[in-house]
Amino acid sequence: MNNPEQALKRIIAVMAKLRDPANGCPWDNEQTWCSLVEHTLEEAYEVADAIESATSENSSYENVAEELGDLLFQVVFYAQIADEQNLFNLQDVIHKLCDKLEQRHPHVFADADYTKEQLEQARHQSKSKERALKDKFSVLDDVPLALPALTRAQKLQRRCSNEGFDWRHTDRVFEKINEEIDELKQAIKNNNPDEIKDEMGDVFFTLVNLARHLELDSETCLRQSSQKFERRYRALEEHFKQQNKNINDVKDDDLAAYWDTIKQQE
Repeated sequence: MNNPEQALKRIIAVMAKLRDPANGCPWDNEQTWCSLVEHTLEEAYEVADAIESATSENSSYENVAEELGDLLFQVVFYAQIADEQNLFNLQDVIHKLCDKLEQRHPHVFADADYTKEQLEQARHQSKSKERALKDKFSVLDDVPLALPALTRAQKLQRRCSNEGFDWRHTDRVFEKINEEIDELKQAIKNNNPDEIKDEMGDVFFTLVNLARHLELDSETCLRQSSQKFERRYRALEEHFKQQNKNINDVKDDDLAAYWDTIKQQE
């Protein structure tokens, strides 16, 4: 089916039938705004996993298309609930999105030439106007609390940077990291759990700031490191399993030595 309008009409019709009070699906009819949130977050992460698998393993993108469909279904589901409550419908969602994209990309839709700096300023001004229309005047007002902690920290920092509140050079960020680590060490010496937790959070927050200055996404960096650790640990498990040994029974020096071997093999 190559006609996007037909595809859009089809998903709207399918969703309406699922939510039909008399002949629809009982589970779909039970769902509310709040009950769908956890499923929406789960589907977003499954999209991320599918993309990472497809790009790292050079596998088919068919699974990406399927997961994107599941995520799209969440949007259609919310729009159907809203339509039932006479709030808005899917067409409204799409038109609002198009309006926002056109406003934020004047270099494309307004037939005007912009430098990179002017474009960034125009985007910043557009977002400020959008917040003002929602009676949100702080640049931090609409940063969602439900975001993953690393992503939210990076978004908060980026918003403040757009306002001019930022270090100009990464050297200052490294200095701040060392300062925060020293404060964490002192908190550990003081044996104060609340202070330790607070200082550990400051270390994380400053590391996120460094990632942002290096134009890296901190969440992606940590996901990649976690995947690397998982891959290496599985190799470690397999190695000692073949020797009929449990990890708990292996000496620390032997574990460290084979861990280094795994790293060198990679």
